[in-house]
Amino acid sequence: MSALEPREAGTVAGPGSGPVSVDVPRGSVLDGAHRALSIGIVSVVLLIAFEATAVGTAMPVAARELDGVAVYAFAFSAYFTTSLFGMVVAGQWSDRSGPLVPLTAGMSAFAAGLLLSGTAAAMWVFVLGRAVQGLGGGLVIVALYVVVSRAYAEHLRPAIMAAFAAAWVVPSVVGPLASGTVTEHLGWRWVFVGIPALVVLPLALALPAIRRTASGPADPSAPVAPWDRRRILLALAISAGAGLLQYAGQELRWLSLLPAAAGAALLVPAVRGLLPRGTVRAARGLPSVVLLRGVAAGSFIAAESFVPLMLVTQRGLSPTLAGLSLALGGLTWALGSWIQSRPWTEPYRERLVVLGMLLVALAIAAAPSVLLPGVPVWVVAAAWAVGCLGMGVVIASTSVLLMKLSPPEEAGANSAALQISDGLSNVLLLAAGGAAFAALGGGAVGHAVASTASEASHPGAFAVVFLPMAGVAAAGAWVATRLRDGRPGE
Repeated sequence: MSALEPREAGTVAGPGSGPVSVDVPRGSVLDGAHRALSIGIVSVVLLIAFEATAVGTAMPVAARELDGVAVYAFAFSAYFTTSLFGMVVAGQWSDRSGPLVPLTAGMSAFAAGLLLSGTAAAMWVFVLGRAVQGLGGGLVIVALYVVVSRAYAEHLRPAIMAAFAAAWVVPSVVGPLASGTVTEHLGWRWVFVGIPALVVLPLALALPAIRRTASGPADPSAPVAPWDRRRILLALAISAGAGLLQYAGQELRWLSLLPAAAGAALLVPAVRGLLPRGTVRAARGLPSVVLLRGVAAGSFIAAESFVPLMLVTQRGLSPTLAGLSLALGGLTWALGSWIQSRPWTEPYRERLVVLGMLLVALAIAAAPSVLLPGVPVWVVAAAWAVGCLGMGVVIASTSVLLMKLSPPEEAGANSAALQISDGLSNVLLLAAGGAAFAALGGGAVGHAVASTASEASHPGAFAVVFLPMAGVAAAGAWVATRLRDGRPGE
């Protein structure tokens, strides 16, 4: 029986006796009560997925044209930096009045940021557009998690998370090809300015369904809680601190120690105030779930951000082919998410997540092997397919576990904590990777002429990004052993 098919109460044979009545969960994510909502929110994820795969393919060309390869990582981390603030705001906003308004505001900011980046005449404007887009993305992702936690029963959540992953499959295949073709024939700007037109359809599908099923506070009879100004200030501090650390990582001078110190001073208390107690030391249960999300996402995204640039500059691939090297990952990511949604995997979820993190570490470590001329470029595609399989298991499982451990009235705050861990790790590890990349001559990559192999070769700049990230992912396998809180029945 498919996980998407309705199930009814029935009987099973008891040991040495007659039939025993059991309660079997009813409903599916595509039944009459959930169909419109499921199609709507999966459409939102589909748009986000298409943007991520398309923009990632166009980014190397944009950075070169705007003379911004030296701050290439900043174009990615600016998105994650502002999304941190958006996540905290969305968590409180959703808990107070429901996820409908923050989702709408987030999609609007997301589209505005794309337009700003697509019309940028300088790299700093491009990065600013990415920051606006990140603010919208932070609002959207937390609001979607709140929708799932309120509108779907616990036994349906693995299936809807698997549907989210499946929504990445077509964009992962079509996105790089479409983006590469547009970039080569019309220019990279059309990749950015064309996507906002696609915002209308997912909003038209999602918003009416959310209004019917998941709008308003979790408990309408309870008084509306005031805005937690302390958490808002902490959110500003975590965003500012992450931005300062990223800036310090790009400006490799002694004076960079000042913004680095200021960033750390803002970041440490903000992290302690916004994440569950015990997250940093990997306490069992919810803290380790939140920590693992950051370790997995940060190490993987920091490495993946440099894959197209590595293939374009070191192996001479076109933007289209470089983007397509990651396309198979969408299929395997969806496969990993589907595997974790099977009912039989639930007792083995922790072991499955450990295996997933080991696959991620292996993939990241194998990717820079293409820096050796004798290694075929398809090795990256194969390695990334393996890594995405592991990520599909890990990301969906952490989402399911978070919802399981969160009371309805805390779903927004805890979802925000999960996404903050995700986004903050992306920023910090991109900053570290970007600093190492720049220190070993990565900034000169953008000025290299493809026909001159000696000028284009900066293999050390890429290796110093990938290999440490593989170590971080391997450490995540240990964190994955601490996801269960040790209570009876866990």
